[in-house]
Amino acid sequence: MKINQIIREKRKELSLTQEQIAELLGVSTPAVNKWEKGSTYPDITLLPALARLLKTDLNTLMSFNEDLSDIEIENFVNELDKVVQEQNYNTAFQMAIDKIHEYPTCNNLIYTVTLYLDGALLLYNVPEPEQYRETFERFYKRLSVSEIPEIKDTAISMLIAYARNRGEYSKAEELINILPFSKIDREEQLAILFQQQKKYADAEKMWEHRILNGVTEIQIALANMLEMALHEDRETDAKFFADMYETITCQFSFPEWMRYNAHLQLAIAKKDKTESLSILSKMLPAMRKEWNPQDCKLYRYAEGNDVTSLSGKVANSLCEELSNKAEYAFIRDCPEFRELMAQMSR
Repeated sequence: MKINQIIREKRKELSLTQEQIAELLGVSTPAVNKWEKGSTYPDITLLPALARLLKTDLNTLMSFNEDLSDIEIENFVNELDKVVQEQNYNTAFQMAIDKIHEYPTCNNLIYTVTLYLDGALLLYNVPEPEQYRETFERFYKRLSVSEIPEIKDTAISMLIAYARNRGEYSKAEELINILPFSKIDREEQLAILFQQQKKYADAEKMWEHRILNGVTEIQIALANMLEMALHEDRETDAKFFADMYETITCQFSFPEWMRYNAHLQLAIAKKDKTESLSILSKMLPAMRKEWNPQDCKLYRYAEGNDVTSLSGKVANSLCEELSNKAEYAFIRDCPEFRELMAQMSR
């Protein structure tokens, strides 16, 4: 709650009028009215007296002890995403900065908003992303000393990625070495504990989560091994990694479009026009399909709505890249490509 809302609510709780507040503090009634509207703020010298008059303390009056709740942060991030899609990224960025200035001690807000905006740079192909990443890096540095392990570890991981992408390998290694190391897997231990207590639903949710994360890690590893094989002209190995990627993705019932990722990467690298178009003609429409993870017995508790929504955004981003980036120029002169882009824009 903002100071203007607190002043108004506390005044009404005490059955005081704006005129009475003004008289007791020695200010004008219009001044109190402006405080409650939020158009101006009380002079700092008046705050102790105002707090006493409203029978509250300065911390409450100034909202020092108040942070946004998790649901408020989630709703705000959803609002940012809507602004990015309907207006532009920079407007959402400025909204986020204003909100952070309003709640400068709310690390969970800074953490959640920064991760969203950083990811949105790629998802929405934002031009000149470095102008925003300078701000994000400052936030990550601040969060890297957070008392909350998840926030601290993620912030350090992002700083590692920033240093690595700039070629600052010594700095990246230094940051890697300060990451905590533990052989104890908290999630695994909790899952085993719940299972022994016959809390099977709680245990199964955790095992499902581990399967989803584990398959994702395998996909990332195979995609990187494919990329290295291509750089070293090991075409047979590259195809093996792409085939393995597709097998794993199908075997574990991930969204259909994901199975094409690695083979598209291979076809684009080889500038194989026919194969690239063949894969895209299957992959892009599949990205618009709803994913129902519960169709597979592995994922009784998983929700697919967020993945389906993200898939649609990734499809839009990929279509924009295909239409504009130089690396895809070799397929843009084909009628089949233009027809596919027209189909995706409907």
